[in-house]
Amino acid sequence: MDHEERLLIDGELVEAEGGRTFETINPATGDVLGTASDASLSDALRAIAAARRAFDTTTWATDHAFRAKCLRQLHEALVRHTEELRAVIVADVGAPVAITSGPQLETPIGIVSWYTELLDKFEWTEDLGTAEAYGMTHHRWTEKEPVGVVAAIVPYNYPIQITLAKLVPALAAGCTVVVKGPPDTPWVTQTFARIVAETDIPPGVVSVISSSSVDVAEVLTTDPRIDMVSFTGSTATGRRIMAAASATVKKVFLELGGKSAFIAMDDADMELATMIEGFSITSHAGQGCAITTRMLVPQTRLDGAIDQLRTTLEGVPVGDPTDPGTMMGPLINARQWDKVDGYVQRAVSDGAKVVTGGRRPESLPKGFFYEPTLLVNVDPDSAIAQEEIFGPVMVLIPYKDDDDAVAIANNSIFGLSGMVVGTDRERALAVARRLRTGTVSVNGGLWYGPDSPFGGYKQSGIGREMGVPGLLEYLEMKTIAEPVS
Repeated sequence: MDHEERLLIDGELVEAEGGRTFETINPATGDVLGTASDASLSDALRAIAAARRAFDTTTWATDHAFRAKCLRQLHEALVRHTEELRAVIVADVGAPVAITSGPQLETPIGIVSWYTELLDKFEWTEDLGTAEAYGMTHHRWTEKEPVGVVAAIVPYNYPIQITLAKLVPALAAGCTVVVKGPPDTPWVTQTFARIVAETDIPPGVVSVISSSSVDVAEVLTTDPRIDMVSFTGSTATGRRIMAAASATVKKVFLELGGKSAFIAMDDADMELATMIEGFSITSHAGQGCAITTRMLVPQTRLDGAIDQLRTTLEGVPVGDPTDPGTMMGPLINARQWDKVDGYVQRAVSDGAKVVTGGRRPESLPKGFFYEPTLLVNVDPDSAIAQEEIFGPVMVLIPYKDDDDAVAIANNSIFGLSGMVVGTDRERALAVARRLRTGTVSVNGGLWYGPDSPFGGYKQSGIGREMGVPGLLEYLEMKTIAEPVS
């Protein structure tokens, strides 16, 4: 398989200091795929220094036309290497090849072209007109400028999508970026690094490192030369990053956990609703922060929903991610498998009932596979209904009326996504608008896209990724005034 194992630092593909490496594991087999360069603290500091120098001493931050040219080159290079990236994603991430054309690969590549086009029409200045003060006339205006050096910390589940969602608007804004790829899927971001090296993006503007060291992650959040941290991952880690960044008052973007609710209204087509939810919970083996993991149905329709969900989940093809017929692959590693199973077993101990799933598929003894799982008799306040699991596990919770459904859905520290399905459009929209969450799908509507802002309420994060707000995250605003002669 064609892939890259080296780091990209200051415009060069290099091995880690001292030739350090760590293993990457195929989650579908549990076997070692190979090794990747394991960046040291010294490597990270070199990347930070290069990014700082590139921002402070070159014209990258001010040359909009050159940035647009480089982004066009990056888009063309990603298109050329699409199949190479697809193979690495399937092997390193365990994502089924059948779903890689969505948010794993092709759709994210569109982020690059979207921001390139935005550069040509974005308003970098705004005239505020004149004002009279102290016997003089003053002209005021605002100018938008790049934040500076950005540390972009990427998780394992959608490494290309999330890398591009952070890197591209940051580059469009004029920032320089150090990307820290996930240690569980290092080949993906390092192969991306080699693609970046094919463009005219100057040395230091983009560095891409992978590392198993906690010190490397820590320095990216504490080094005073870093102006902003953009992180996607768990809420627990996001809290620690926010605290660490506070010492130097860095700007932070955080896209964190979710425990999103799917509300099937009492007039919903339950067969359609359960099909949508079954696809959602098994998408990438449930390893997505915006996946709806709590399905809420009217008490009067509970039994039918249980039967239809069981049928749907038991019909999902689980197995080898290289097989085009597979719709759900493995969890990322043994640690995650144990976590998911631990939540299920604890829920059962607390009184929940497993309708289907809750174990390793008998036909898949190797790798980190877990059956699509449905739990009922779940207390809405229990851990299985409140905490992010990151696996193909859903809970089915009955409700009394619309107010009760909204209350249960909003009973969460998270607020990332949600879904409402119902025949009465206005009623479904009214419920959707009451959800304290950053994105909501109504009757299967697709909110994901390069132009669509994504982020959460409450402890699901701070800020928005993609769309125009995604560019604004990486900009500062300066107000300038001068007297009118």
